[in-house]
Amino acid sequence: MKILYHHRIASKDGQYVHIEELTNALKQQGHEIIMVSPATVEHHPFGSGSSTVARMKQHIPSAVYELLEFGYSFFAFVKLIITAIKYKPNIIYERYNLFLPAGVWLSRLLNIPLLLEVNAPLFAERTKFNGIALPRLAKWSEDYTWRHADRVLPVTQVLADEIVARGVDKSRITVIPNGINVHKFKYPPQTSHAKRCLGLENSLVLGFTGFVREWHGLDRVVDLLIDNHTNRHLLIVGDGPAKEAIMERAQRCGVANRVTITGIIQRDQIPSYVAAFDIALQPDVVDYASPLKLFEYLALGRAIVAPDKANIREILTHEHNALLFEAGSHTAFQAAVEQLCLDTELRRKISTGAQESITAMRLTWDNNAERVIKLAEALTLNTTVDNNS
Repeated sequence: MKILYHHRIASKDGQYVHIEELTNALKQQGHEIIMVSPATVEHHPFGSGSSTVARMKQHIPSAVYELLEFGYSFFAFVKLIITAIKYKPNIIYERYNLFLPAGVWLSRLLNIPLLLEVNAPLFAERTKFNGIALPRLAKWSEDYTWRHADRVLPVTQVLADEIVARGVDKSRITVIPNGINVHKFKYPPQTSHAKRCLGLENSLVLGFTGFVREWHGLDRVVDLLIDNHTNRHLLIVGDGPAKEAIMERAQRCGVANRVTITGIIQRDQIPSYVAAFDIALQPDVVDYASPLKLFEYLALGRAIVAPDKANIREILTHEHNALLFEAGSHTAFQAAVEQLCLDTELRRKISTGAQESITAMRLTWDNNAERVIKLAEALTLNTTVDNNS
């Protein structure tokens, strides 16, 4: 199939990973991807974003910035029309963004079915964390885009329920969680080798990957390194605003030599670091998300500690492929980590269950690509498809 893929992502982060992995899987299955997106993102190193966008957010009023976001839709619409006329795609696949109804406009103008991937309820998210200067326009753009897509593809059932509550018929919704590229994780280094390369061969490694924020509560893990636990080491593969607080706590507790924060590393290096984890940490997560790191932890058979939330339970099962703790409780988080530190057999059991989950639940980008194509073919042939297939 010819797939016109449209997004407005201007940063090379987890969002970009999703785009890259899904489109690569589609290409490998013989489909053609015609990309319409901001040109600058391709040239950014991993972990960086558009400096122009950052400056605009900092220096212009929020209302003006939001009008510019909406204005971009008209520019994108023209690009989409030109591209669609030239390449005659079978389907439009758009990664949803706020103030971005361009894909819907193209779909309705040229009668091309639209698959809309939704990773977050951005109106609610931005209202909560950043504020919205033009709430009526923002909410209209979200409702309009969700309701007029031929198929909406949220990443969790929790998010799907929210989309239904906003007026989208559940028959037009198919949940497709994030996945893993099994080819990249097929031959990970042995844990002993990975630890040796990092100088951690005698350590019990508590690990985390990603952007570290205060609400993750990773500074509490520092407490588990104190006293007689001299073989424990906290390895954070990433960067973020909470790293100073973590290191300050480690220095106060006298365990700074047993905390490592790598900073941003390239995607192809991730398996070499995660393979060194004995325990993989997911201290918290927003209620509707499908965290990419979880699938990496599962693929590498790490013993996972994660909050007992509905979206997490869509993938993880307590004492099978993870140890779940009461969400929002730092005490429960610490207790779960401590339990896994002390119980080697439980770590081994969860590790085995984690690795088996990828195959059992078909949590791969290849499977996601197959599901997308089934939906696309059903739309182009005007037939129905099982939401769970």
